Amino acid sequence: MTEIRVPTLGESVTEATIGRWFKKAGDPVSVDEPLVELETDKVTIEVPAPSAGTLSEIIAADGATVAVGALLGQITEGAAGAAKPAAAPAKPAAAAPAAAAAPAAAKAPPADAPLAPSVRKLSAETGVDASTVPGSGKDGRVTKGDMLAAIERAASAPTPVNQPAAAVQVRAPSPADDAAREERVKMTRLRQTIARRLKDVQNTAAMLTTFNEVDMTNVMALRAHYKDAFEKKHGSKLGFMGFFTKAVVQGLKDIPAVNAEIDGTDLIYKNYYHIGVAVGTDKGLVVPVVRDCDNKSIADIEKGIADFGRRARDGQLKIDEMQGGTFTITNGGIYGSLMSTPILNAPQSGILGMHKIQERPMVVGGKIEVRPMMYLALSYDHRVIDGKEAVTFLVRVKESLEDPARLVLDL
Repeated sequence: MTEIRVPTLGESVTEATIGRWFKKAGDPVSVDEPLVELETDKVTIEVPAPSAGTLSEIIAADGATVAVGALLGQITEGAAGAAKPAAAPAKPAAAAPAAAAAPAAAKAPPADAPLAPSVRKLSAETGVDASTVPGSGKDGRVTKGDMLAAIERAASAPTPVNQPAAAVQVRAPSPADDAAREERVKMTRLRQTIARRLKDVQNTAAMLTTFNEVDMTNVMALRAHYKDAFEKKHGSKLGFMGFFTKAVVQGLKDIPAVNAEIDGTDLIYKNYYHIGVAVGTDKGLVVPVVRDCDNKSIADIEKGIADFGRRARDGQLKIDEMQGGTFTITNGGIYGSLMSTPILNAPQSGILGMHKIQERPMVVGGKIEVRPMMYLALSYDHRVIDGKEAVTFLVRVKESLEDPARLVLDL
């Protein structure tokens, strides 16, 4: 008998929702074959089969909320019919330690008794306080088995709603004629998290947006001239994101406050440049992070972003690939947006919005010329960044894009 349990989901992620099972009870499974899809606050992951055999039992059904370490199902070798009898002895066996521990229930472990490493690890990963778990070990100490049982109990219990009742938006019922034509769909965990995080940012940060516009003539000419040679050498298309990322890094170096964040009463200035790139998928918005962009070439950045984009749409991103960003770029222009005010990606203090390139009449040297123009929007946390710093940062980005040689010469 092999147990299928919820794997460690990553930093700060303690529970998930069962998206769907790919197999039914009684189906044969092979090693590493995807069995069930889990939706977390950040990504959707697939849990593979830990061994070959028959999926004898599904314990957590579709839509259930489960904690890290919770039992999802069981795999047995051979026919599915053998699964139930094989599982039967487990109940009395599990009851034995409890019965043995009953007389010793009054005997509490010493106050300074150290926790086993496995117990500490499970407590840190799941948030289950080991001091609240009844111990069945020597002197009433908590064992790994006690922790797993407590995690399972927590996973099977209803998930409490952390928001106060006043914060939950409840709509008035529709008239009967309209209600019959409505469709009610439960929000995915990812969509719920997006909604909560964006509202939290608005409630916490002193958010403000400043605008500028950039003449894309020179970047577009550079791209048109080298795009074929670039793709032939690097195997990736030359887009605009590489130029924008390098321009942003240059601006962050000049205006360090835009790359900072608040921690209590301290400001944390980050001397590294991990740029998040917002990617829209059919399941919602995700923000994979391209790390150390100051040490990467435009080609490296373009290849990294293209890879993230593909895997984001396929649901293959890892949780750690979406953590640790210091600044974010979002491109609404690919959908036709001409201007917007992006919302901060907490706990970052700045986000740059790119938009649609549109030809507009511009006065150049006293003459009206048609130029490909793009509006830029910088939303920032005014608690960290002053208006002068925000405007200066945006001007630095504009200067780098209008004269791309600055990016090569580090000006």
